Amino acid sequence: MTPLEDRATGCVAGAAVGDALGGATEGWTPEQIVERYAGRVEGIVPPFNEDWRNARPIAPYHKGDGHITDDTLMTHALIRVYEKAGGHLGAYAMAEHLVPELMGERRWIPELEAEALPLQRIFLAEKWIVARLHYGHVDPREAGVGNIVNCGAAMYVAPVGIVNAADPDAAYAEAIDLTGAHQSSYGREAAGVMAAAVAEAMRPGATPDSVVATCLRLAKDGTRAAIEAVCEAATGIGHWEGSFDALRAAMRPYDTVADTYRDQGLGARRPSRTHSIEELPLALGFLVIAKGGYRDTVLGGVNYGRDADSIASMGGAIAGALGGLSSVPGEWVEQVGAASRTDLVAPGLAIAGVARRVHADDLARRRDHEAAFAALDRR
Repeated sequence: MTPLEDRATGCVAGAAVGDALGGATEGWTPEQIVERYAGRVEGIVPPFNEDWRNARPIAPYHKGDGHITDDTLMTHALIRVYEKAGGHLGAYAMAEHLVPELMGERRWIPELEAEALPLQRIFLAEKWIVARLHYGHVDPREAGVGNIVNCGAAMYVAPVGIVNAADPDAAYAEAIDLTGAHQSSYGREAAGVMAAAVAEAMRPGATPDSVVATCLRLAKDGTRAAIEAVCEAATGIGHWEGSFDALRAAMRPYDTVADTYRDQGLGARRPSRTHSIEELPLALGFLVIAKGGYRDTVLGGVNYGRDADSIASMGGAIAGALGGLSSVPGEWVEQVGAASRTDLVAPGLAIAGVARRVHADDLARRRDHEAAFAALDRR
């Protein structure tokens, strides 16, 4: 592989593995996780609820056992959109390409153990995309307004960072434009910062410190404050074991989701300039604690609980981009791919190919502009 392909496959496969491992522990506390699994989770585990089909009738999904969740389904869908569009994406690409991806073709859904439309699995906040764009005919640039503010856009924007590899400013701008069709406020902001984090992690010579610095440079309002607070708390912590209370305390002032994760108040997930989603700051915090190491970045998110699949997926995407495919434990890639009946490496190669073509087009366009501007400024 070229370094581009290595980092891209590390990012995409790393995100999927983190998603699958975290799916089993999503929604629970660290104490509940330890009780259920007789210790910390160190790899693929069975569902938290043994009777998973009936434990939560509104969400009868087979989480655990190495199954990817909607985070990866959406990430792979976005990669296919990039392949179809063949260039940079904006809000209108959501309507033109992503909506048909979600409602137009049946695919294997591991958590449903069946072929189904992705629309039939994704969370309500992601169904919003179809409701607003396909049925509501809303201007794509404004369609995200009114949705609950959550991590839904940030959880699948890693491909935007790969397409804009080593250019975090461009990744941030593209993700902000694209996800305006899905999210608003700090949910949209987190998507921009997450894409920038991946773009920086793709840069040769990037480090966890440079990723965090890039995020702090670009992030606005509560998102910036939360990342700064959590990463400051993470500095000096040698291992994710024992870090959870400190990280949660740092995040709490900026989070609208209650400590009792499933018991939301009326103020939860509403637009705000002072708040932040929890998932991205925590993913960066575990990245700092793990010094960029993939395994501990992901396991920190998995054992933290709460929105564990998205925390571990985001952390896995960034750590995988930093370290390349070899940094993602091969046994996890193999086991998750087999359990989910999904190729975890091919989508990374596909988006690397898109990135190469997009960069060539950008370079040609930039040279044309340089020549035109030079002619304008010639005496």
